[in-house]
Amino acid sequence: QVQLVQSGGGLEQAGGSLRLSCAASGRSFTRDYMAWYRQAPGKEREFVAGITWQFYSTTYADSVKGRFTVSRDNAKNTVYLQMNSLKPEDTAIYYCKMDRYWGQGIQVTVSS
Repeated sequence: QVQLVQSGGGLEQAGGSLRLSCAASGRSFTRDYMAWYRQAPGKEREFVAGITWQFYSTTYADSVKGRFTVSRDNAKNTVYLQMNSLKPEDTAIYYCKMDRYWGQGIQVTVSS
């Protein structure tokens, strides 16, 4: 059974930092694209960041570029999202995705 388990969310003040983790079990995602999405209240789920498996090339939404960093550790079957300079508009439920599998979602709340 494939599971993606997320950790690291919570409440942070504007300007602060949080690091999200997403660890997969049940199969290897070494050769899969890994990505982060988020969904704010009343809004659709949106792409945040992604990383390829071959060259670790990264892509970011314009709203987080320069503040967030996505990385992966294939040996641990894990993807990370380092979030710096957090803003209240970053408040959302964050989801990781590997292949067609989604994490359970984790709340990130940024207070002003």
